[in-house]
Amino acid sequence: MEEIYVRHVELLGFEKRFFPSQHYVYMLMVKWNDLSEKLIYRGYPEIYTFHKSLKEMFPIEAGDIDKKDRIIPALPAPKWLDNQKSTETRQSTLAEYCGSLINLPPKISRSQLVRSLFKVRPEDENPPSCYKEIYHKDVIFVVCSEISGPIILESYRVIADYSHTSKYEVTLHIGDLVEIVEKSPNGWWFCQCDTKRGWVPASYLEPLDGPEESEEADPNYAGELYITTKAYKAAQDDELTLETGETIEVIHKLLDGWWVVRKGEETGHFPSMFLYRTGEKKEMASEEHVMRRQTPPPRRSTIRNAQSIHSKGRQRISQDTYRRNSRRFLQQKGSRPNQPRKTSKASTQSPLQDWNNRDNIPKTAGSSPGGELKGAPIIPPRPSPELIMERCTENTRKKVSVRKSS
Repeated sequence: MEEIYVRHVELLGFEKRFFPSQHYVYMLMVKWNDLSEKLIYRGYPEIYTFHKSLKEMFPIEAGDIDKKDRIIPALPAPKWLDNQKSTETRQSTLAEYCGSLINLPPKISRSQLVRSLFKVRPEDENPPSCYKEIYHKDVIFVVCSEISGPIILESYRVIADYSHTSKYEVTLHIGDLVEIVEKSPNGWWFCQCDTKRGWVPASYLEPLDGPEESEEADPNYAGELYITTKAYKAAQDDELTLETGETIEVIHKLLDGWWVVRKGEETGHFPSMFLYRTGEKKEMASEEHVMRRQTPPPRRSTIRNAQSIHSKGRQRISQDTYRRNSRRFLQQKGSRPNQPRKTSKASTQSPLQDWNNRDNIPKTAGSSPGGELKGAPIIPPRPSPELIMERCTENTRKKVSVRKSS
């Protein structure tokens, strides 16, 4: 049986991937001597590790004994932190390296080490189904696909000029149409506009079919417990000033990244990027690729010369309404356990049974069909923890949740 070996390698371009974190892989078309062609993806650190192993396997050809005998091509070491520019400029070097590698004597070019590097792998045939950018011969493709097929990106319109303030953002002009690749909860959205790609504030964008965001959730006055990770001083009247480490309740998660939070009876907007949920481990490293700056996005109320194509503006809830509805909810929640329940005249059962916890209280043998007790009154058993949590006040429930999370 004829030995299988690589006869040609062509560098097609590279991909910028965002899962599990941002990294770059090169696209290599490998042609084998059996006339088969396979597309593989290899990162530069892996190729450089292969290069070092190849030099150890063939020290004479690597020039380790005598530099005059070196025939294995050189390959620069990877940088500490790769970026798009270094990945792009390294393409010519890598293409030349692969070509020289395949043209080495058969004992090297057809070795098991070389075949293992270029052999197709399962992840080559089924690359990760996630957002990525493909750079192929000066043509850029943005792909966002799942196993079920491609995802249609949403289109938004820019309502005001925006100038980027970091290299990870993109400059946009009023009237530009952009496609949204990712909506980060912190209010920074990754979009593409023609050949430009980068992060922009969600407050500068509006849907094409109407002023309202269909994905925006309704207020939840029950609240979710969050902890502040950074202090913020209110810049507007409807914002809250909070210090680091404070426990608050989020009652409305807005897509622009400025959530409505509750501290006691006060409510106000607060940057969501300075919050994380209690009981959850904060993984900063996994979020590093989402946003490389630590400043909240601007609010829509601060944008000058904003021009919308919709006759009606977005319906925003005022802080007075938030506070009024929040107080009403807390009052109803706190008074519910104390409200008398309607019972029939013939019923003398324990009030605990009226809280949908009948199984928690066993039937006593001394009770008559009419409900009258014989002898001394019976002390009811201790209610279940679930019933206690249901009947306690909102303040007690919040303290218990904080204690569990710590």
